[in-house]
Amino acid sequence: MKEDYNRQYDERELRALLREQVQEMDDVSREEENYQRDPRRAARQETAATKHTKKKKHTGIKVLACIILFLGVTLGVLIGTKPGRKAIYTVAGNYIFREVERDDDATNFMNEHNKGEIVGKREEGVQNYLLFGLEEINGGGRSDTMMIASVNMNNGTIKLTSLMRDSYVEIPGWKSTKLNAAYSHGGVKSLVDTIESNYKIHIDGYASVNFESFEKIVDQMGGVTIKLSAKEANYLNRTNYISNPEYRNVVEGVNHLNGNQLLGYCRVRKVATLGGEDGEKIRTDSDYGRTVRNRRAMQALFDKFKSLNMFKMLTTANDCMGYVTTSLTKEQIRDIIEVIVENKVDTVEQFRLPVDGMFKDPVKYNGTTYPLVYDWDKNIAELYKFIYGEEKTTAQ
Repeated sequence: MKEDYNRQYDERELRALLREQVQEMDDVSREEENYQRDPRRAARQETAATKHTKKKKHTGIKVLACIILFLGVTLGVLIGTKPGRKAIYTVAGNYIFREVERDDDATNFMNEHNKGEIVGKREEGVQNYLLFGLEEINGGGRSDTMMIASVNMNNGTIKLTSLMRDSYVEIPGWKSTKLNAAYSHGGVKSLVDTIESNYKIHIDGYASVNFESFEKIVDQMGGVTIKLSAKEANYLNRTNYISNPEYRNVVEGVNHLNGNQLLGYCRVRKVATLGGEDGEKIRTDSDYGRTVRNRRAMQALFDKFKSLNMFKMLTTANDCMGYVTTSLTKEQIRDIIEVIVENKVDTVEQFRLPVDGMFKDPVKYNGTTYPLVYDWDKNIAELYKFIYGEEKTTAQ
């Protein structure tokens, strides 16, 4: 009996719950019918919803505009004012500094070297950096190309001086022989000491690349444009200076060279290069021609780099710095960027030592074959004149 009562109670509850649900469904249906019968009400609701959506959209646009305006003003302050740009150069210098390769021993030597006794001429606002390329064979290395890049913060110029590798010099603590033997004797320290003691100029830092890294840097920059003579093109196509046979396809006239081709061009010695522009008389045969090619390659790379906007410059520099070994500090890197950008430097003035008429090139000298024997006083006077604008008659 009790079970029958409970079952009846459960059935009553279930019927009541069903009635409530049906009633709710009816109410919803009537509301939808009324909504459809009253288009003005529907329009008002749609208008309200649209206004709400537009209001949200307009609010989003305003916020976005404010953000863009803020970024624009900030960027304008940074780029439009010298202190602002200097802040960018500092950040860039710090960033590139972290990306370059470092020889700890050589870097420590340069840091101590710049704090100690100064050998050779040093002038406030002028930094002289030794740039050299390494020919690494069977674990050994010789400095194949050597240049001094002079960055002048006083007048906003960059100057490049080639040092011929057959120059007859005294290597401190060793002997007198050709300049390109200094690195193989004692690395960066030996090369820097040799240049300072013979050329009487202070070196503030160095940067070096080997052949493989040079190729990668050129390719990262998208190659460069170089003009070749018919003899140069023919020589490059039939020899292994361009190491990859696939790229031995250069022609007389203007060429766009990749890294492998440009390296081959820079190393050629046995064929004369093109003469100077506008009738400039320069010696273009043998190693003289090779130093001309090296400077032209550096100018082409510089032209490519300076054609970029500031931010592209920084990303390109970052991409290339991993291939460079250097002792340069954050501040030195910052100063180089500042000189290039602030002064809109578009050319690198070039020079070569020894100067024509101020050296001898005997077949043999003190046991060394085919050296370039300097008149040191005259050559150093010309070097000072080129870098510092000074008229010197004797070396310091």
